[in-house]
Amino acid sequence: MKLPLLGATIDERFLQHRLRSSSLGGIAGGVLAIGLFEYHLLRQHNYRWELLAVGATMVVVKLAAMAWYHFTD
Repeated sequence: MKLPLLGATIDERFLQHRLRSSSLGGIAGGVLAIGLFEYHLLRQHNYRWELLAVGATMVVVKLAAMAWYHFTD
């Protein structure tokens, strides 16, 4: 793959690094959202449902993608 601005050829290693970094970023975001939900629940005794919703959505999407790739690959 050639990038129009850089003019360099992109190889499979670049695509694998991009895939891994995106996956790691998603996992870190989900862990952070669930961790902040637990912090607000345990320390401040209030529910932040939006944090739980974001964390749960990330977990569900990750597990659904893993199941899809397992059964279709």
